[in-house]
Amino acid sequence: MNDSKYNGEPNNAFISENPGRDCQKVGTAKFLGQDPMKVHAPVWTVIGNQGDSQCYIGITAKVAAVQEAMSKRILQDNLNIRLIAPNFAGGVSDGQLNGTSQMRFSLIGREVTHDAACLHLSGSEAKGIIAVVACDKPPVGTLAALLEHNEPAIIMSDGSIRPGIDPQTKERIDLVSCFQVAGDADGEKKTRYAMNACPGCGSCGGMFTYNTMQSFFGALGMEPLHMVAPASQDPRRIQQFPDELVEYLLVMTKKNIRPKDIVTRASLRNAINVAIAMGGSTNVVLHAPEIARTAGLDFWNDVITQQEFNELSRITPVLVNTRPFGTYSMVDIEEKGGLPVIIKELLQAGFLDGTCITCTGETLQEQINRLNPAAPDGEVIHSVAKPFKPTGGLRMLSGNLAPEGGAVIKVAGVEGGMEDGIFTGKAQVFNSEAAVLEALTHTPEIFQDKDMVVIRYAGPQGAPGMPEMLDPTSRITTLCRQKNITIALMTDARFSGGSVGLVIGHVTPEAYLGGPIALVENGDTITVDLNTDSIGCTELHDIDTKTKRFNQWQQAVKENGGIHPHVAKVENRLLKRMRATARTALQGAGM
Repeated sequence: MNDSKYNGEPNNAFISENPGRDCQKVGTAKFLGQDPMKVHAPVWTVIGNQGDSQCYIGITAKVAAVQEAMSKRILQDNLNIRLIAPNFAGGVSDGQLNGTSQMRFSLIGREVTHDAACLHLSGSEAKGIIAVVACDKPPVGTLAALLEHNEPAIIMSDGSIRPGIDPQTKERIDLVSCFQVAGDADGEKKTRYAMNACPGCGSCGGMFTYNTMQSFFGALGMEPLHMVAPASQDPRRIQQFPDELVEYLLVMTKKNIRPKDIVTRASLRNAINVAIAMGGSTNVVLHAPEIARTAGLDFWNDVITQQEFNELSRITPVLVNTRPFGTYSMVDIEEKGGLPVIIKELLQAGFLDGTCITCTGETLQEQINRLNPAAPDGEVIHSVAKPFKPTGGLRMLSGNLAPEGGAVIKVAGVEGGMEDGIFTGKAQVFNSEAAVLEALTHTPEIFQDKDMVVIRYAGPQGAPGMPEMLDPTSRITTLCRQKNITIALMTDARFSGGSVGLVIGHVTPEAYLGGPIALVENGDTITVDLNTDSIGCTELHDIDTKTKRFNQWQQAVKENGGIHPHVAKVENRLLKRMRATARTALQGAGM
């Protein structure tokens, strides 16, 4: 690397016009083993995600390894760079908080990480960044900050946790397995699952939100493709990848490649196509608009319309046999060649634009050519010609319950209950997640075949924080499997990537704002039609009925001081900020 920007001393002698500003820079340089004479050189930094669970335990060691690789390269090549101490920002553990009121802080973790990373990057005038990310919300907040800062930057995921083994049955189990046995009467089994489902460290290992978004980042070009799938405890994440990341960062600097050069309309379409082909989490349609926004793009107008999204989903097959709708985990994908196998297959089939530039300095096609991945094995990773599922994983729905669209269903996770692509059921309405969990725990017999469970006042402003519904969807899935019935679920909240079943989230406008979901009553007929990508309530087609119900809703709000009586009151600073500033789900549900 001979870039004059980074080679050579900045000054012949150390002269400071303001020792008060420089003394801490000098002290930090000395402590980190760097040259204090480079006090005015461009700044490099490592940022990492941190949190309160095993999802984040591996981060510290990887950040330290990247920091060491940066330091070694700076000294080795005498680069004109000032290295500063690592910085951390993070969120909470979705797995620990699902089904509790604290789950409202999960999506807020994306926003807080964005704020904290922005504070660090802008305050330090960072000119080169490597980010080590974990769980599913903090990585998106990190990328959003990198895009707004727009200096050379690259992401490495911490990696997935390996699946656990039930010591009695020897079957593989994971976090979602635990949620699905929550309603089991066998206490010993529940304890056994809890003790064994999450060995080691790392983020959720199935094709849940974490791996959906890391695959998205790789296809987007912000993360090297071969670094996405290895497990958190894969030694390459400490021993090999850090040096490679530093080399890529130098290449980006030399070529002046910045995040907004990488994250474009074409690369975002690539990334969403890969998410569909992997049967990814519904959360991707919350996170993609937020990423696009920070890149200066309107996702549903500049990148892809909802109609185009659905057309893409209809022609894009699911190529992976993974949890929660299949058998395997991300570590199994890695054993069969990792994300590059899937990207190569989609490139060859014409689904992706291979000309997009990536963080390695190569185009997507060039990166694949260098990695030269194997062909799909046919069991874990399938080919386009012989896919695991014939059509893509996600679909956007509109109708009189979602007038502007935005309601999302993971078609890959539907386990039954539709006839010729249509489900018709009777509404059972709950005004909070807690209420439906109470019913599922104590009176599960009230749920019948072809029910449509409605959970409302749980949207971005209503909850606030738009919690995910892994606990109720998991219990409903188990109930359906036990009774061989179909119970659908509709909500203005969101889902975990581990949710399966006939579930529709992100219903917009949310109940807090008086959207149509707020007007649904017990016994109403709800129809989901995948032939027309629609969701509707029969009773609300009648204008008089809809007007009467809306007037009653408005009166209840008026009599309760401007907020509907079913809406939870909040005093927490972050929850109050979320309620006051949250965008709609269709816009990414950010503050």
